[in-house]
Amino acid sequence: MDREISDIIANVNNATVNVNIKDDENFITYYKNYGENSPSCFQTLRFMQKIIAEFMGTYLLMFVGFAAIVVNKEMDNVLTPPGVAVLWGLDVMVMIYTVGHVSGAHFNPAVTIAFATCKRFEWKQVVPYILVQVVASTLASGTVQMMFGAKGEENVFVGTLPSGSNIQSLVLEFIITFYLMFAVSGVSTDDLAIGELGGLALGALVTMNSLFAGPISGASMNPARSLGPAIVCNYYKGIWIYIVGPIGGAVAGAWFYNIIRLTESPFGEIIDLKKFLQRRHKSAPNK
Repeated sequence: MDREISDIIANVNNATVNVNIKDDENFITYYKNYGENSPSCFQTLRFMQKIIAEFMGTYLLMFVGFAAIVVNKEMDNVLTPPGVAVLWGLDVMVMIYTVGHVSGAHFNPAVTIAFATCKRFEWKQVVPYILVQVVASTLASGTVQMMFGAKGEENVFVGTLPSGSNIQSLVLEFIITFYLMFAVSGVSTDDLAIGELGGLALGALVTMNSLFAGPISGASMNPARSLGPAIVCNYYKGIWIYIVGPIGGAVAGAWFYNIIRLTESPFGEIIDLKKFLQRRHKSAPNK
């Protein structure tokens, strides 16, 4: 028999917890209004859910991307570089829509740090997020290496390496990660944006960046994406490029968007020409 128990309010240590239970849908949803004295068990549970979602999202994202690179190399370019770029973009889009509402779908230490610098993410959660992102990328790279028999040779290395000079790749990684974080800030943190299309927009952006920057720098945009394969293969050539460039670009992109961010008021209320002319008319001397 279907039964629904809703709006159960429990006051625990001056914290209000609203519980909505629906047996027919087989789930339990907690709505919490936490105060300073809120129960730590709820906070810990919520944080663990976010960490697990971030880990699984990052692992699946990296596994599919790394596997595509190896398949393309070992099967005579069957996917082609543009195909690999499109796959990365689709992978990002799917994972954003899958766990974005749980963990925020960072999947990227540069994004996590950039959000923290703008006070849109708690600094105390930065280190755990970065740890699970790097661990997930490392495990994904290790899984691909074991499945496809890779032993760390150069022809199966799924990490990122600069094809030109280090400075060229550093600048390129900075710019494309700036572009990425600029878009992330727009679609995911601005109330005036169309948030439902965020995953589609960011997936398309990752594809575009991968298409033109992939042959030059590898289009990492993500320190975890580069660190995972480097750790598995113990090959750290140029790794600093993929740490400094993406983090610097992400922080700059997030702060630049904050500069141009509009308030919640419509543009017409921010610059009301009619009211301005009325004030000018009242202040004008009578002739």
